[in-house]
Amino acid sequence: MKKILMTGGGSAGHVTPNIALFPELRAHGFEIHYAGLKDGIEHDLISREEDVTYHEIESGKLRRYLSLKNLASPFKVLKGVSQAKKLVKELQPDVVFSKGGFVSVPVVMAAAGKCPVVCHESDYTPGLANKIAARYADTVCVTFEDTIKLSKPRIAKKMVHTGTPIRPELYTGVRSMGLWHMGFDGEKPVLMVMGGSLGAKALNDGVRGALDELTKTFDIVHLCGRAKVDGSFSRPGYRQFEYVGAELPDMLAATDIVVSRAGANAVFEFISLGIPALLVPLPLDASRGDQILNADYVTKKGYAAKLDQADVTPERLAREVLALYARRDEMRRLMLADPLVDGTEEVLDEIFKAAKEK
Repeated sequence: MKKILMTGGGSAGHVTPNIALFPELRAHGFEIHYAGLKDGIEHDLISREEDVTYHEIESGKLRRYLSLKNLASPFKVLKGVSQAKKLVKELQPDVVFSKGGFVSVPVVMAAAGKCPVVCHESDYTPGLANKIAARYADTVCVTFEDTIKLSKPRIAKKMVHTGTPIRPELYTGVRSMGLWHMGFDGEKPVLMVMGGSLGAKALNDGVRGALDELTKTFDIVHLCGRAKVDGSFSRPGYRQFEYVGAELPDMLAATDIVVSRAGANAVFEFISLGIPALLVPLPLDASRGDQILNADYVTKKGYAAKLDQADVTPERLAREVLALYARRDEMRRLMLADPLVDGTEEVLDEIFKAAKEK
């Protein structure tokens, strides 16, 4: 039986694409191991998979800004490398697959030269962790073809344009069940608003300020983030949830358009399902700008529309949502015609190829 050691964490976006690969890895007889932090979100998500063995390692967070915490990070990374070296020696995996996040760096460094290493970068430009990991990887899968052109030649030659893995359960949603979960009768189109697990204040405020206008046309389901449900806005045609889990595929099947942040994984999940999106990327003062680049790319392709957070007002948001809805059929046609929206098979091909080479 072949073994794969997977890693990635720090956010759900560094974990869910790994989970999307599990069904085919199981079908091909792989024994699946996962390395992550003891208290990371990856531990919570992977612990639900009964046949995946979880291994705890340490790592320091990699910060681009000045912080006293940066002084401890190199020592945590070195400890993590030592732990990962022992793990690699014990498991002798046929391949290591890294989805990114700072926890992945020690694992990739430890595995380099011991077994094939395949990394995946979701965003238009690599984050700091994946920039480091790419130096040690044998193959780097990328979601955007432009990422290859923007990379240094010695890294670009390792890159393969695969798209991003999409969780297979997202394709199994049932519209009638989604409407039932949301409490809607299906007479109006459904607008879903997603701001991430912690919510997005700009989106929450903008949508709630535009409810009088938007509910004339739409039933609205608002995934507003942890502790962000506000009962004072309750009304017919507007449902709030902190977050949803197993119900999400059904709710997406009942969704006509979406307003969302522009993380690459979420964006490509919408595209793979043919759901037009109004993207409100994190601004530069709150991020390294990756969501802005993601949004620019898919907007240029005609798959989505973009609204800068600085321009979010209830009036502007309502206008942009209605304009998006008017374009929905053409956007959906373009999305569903793209062969590399769902990159699950392409990423798996690179993993299988690497494992075979060992």
